[in-house]
Amino acid sequence: MKILLIEDDLEFAELIEGFLSSRSIQTQICDDPFKALVLDLNSYDLVLLDLGLPGIDGIELCKKFREKSKIPIIISSARSSVSDKVLGLQLGADDYLPKPYDPDELYARIISLIRRTKDFNQENEKPKKAFKIDENSRDIKYLDNFLYLTEAEYEVMSELVKSYSSIVSKEQLIYSSPSVSSDGKSLEMVISKIRNKIKPYSNTNHIVSLRGRGYRIVE
Repeated sequence: MKILLIEDDLEFAELIEGFLSSRSIQTQICDDPFKALVLDLNSYDLVLLDLGLPGIDGIELCKKFREKSKIPIIISSARSSVSDKVLGLQLGADDYLPKPYDPDELYARIISLIRRTKDFNQENEKPKKAFKIDENSRDIKYLDNFLYLTEAEYEVMSELVKSYSSIVSKEQLIYSSPSVSSDGKSLEMVISKIRNKIKPYSNTNHIVSLRGRGYRIVE
């Protein structure tokens, strides 16, 4: 983990750097706010930003950071003004830690914020599946559109959706679908009808037939 500490009090900054280093957090100190503006924020996991900086207010720096990056930002300041805290949070800071503070609290806030950010990003990066099973209606949705499947169609399609992108053999589909006869042609007819119900919403053949192997769902 690597953070960017923007702080013009170098003695204080070095104390923080030493403490965080003991907690396996690498810290890069930057005492020049204008230099901080040209740094690649993608190289860091979090920014710890002081407000009382020479030449440019930390609030303005926070605003500029947020315009170009979603990196987590903790404002740390001896300024006790409520308006500074509110404005900093409104401009995109994720947390506000007044000075003086306990280094252990700083560490806890850093870990908590990075964990929340990571969890949020991972959740949003998860691929959203086009097909969803609706257990209540015993139907399948394609891009939130109900397909209005018959019982046999639902049984077959739900088995395919549960095995997303994996091949499901004809024997497995017939075994898991009581409403489908053991005749292979009956299964093919059910698959054909499902495809026709998907067509109004997509030109793609989402149920792929693999000769001698079975079927699978594709996006």
